[in-house]
Amino acid sequence: QVQLVESGGGLVQAGGSLRLACAASGTTFTFNAFDWFRQAPGKQREFVATISSGGVITNYADSVKGRFTISRDNTKNTVYLQMNSLKPEDTAVYYCHSRPTDGWGQGTQVTVSS
Repeated sequence: QVQLVESGGGLVQAGGSLRLACAASGTTFTFNAFDWFRQAPGKQREFVATISSGGVITNYADSVKGRFTISRDNTKNTVYLQMNSLKPEDTAVYYCHSRPTDGWGQGTQVTVSS
């Protein structure tokens, strides 16, 4: 069973940056692709970014393209989401997800003030 623990959330002003981390255990890290999702209050959970098991292929939601970067460090079993030029509409709980070994983290809160 995979365990995912997110960290790095917090309160930041619009235009600022945060880096989220997702530490994975309980699975062979390099076999899995990873995704970041987010859920704002009163809204459905939405896709943010994904990275392939080899780290070569990435994809982003249009709303974050050019501002967010997903990466992974296979030596640390950790996936990152670098978020730049943050906007108030990026405020949400951010979740890490692994596949094909299906797992979800507990989420980390990101709040962007205007």
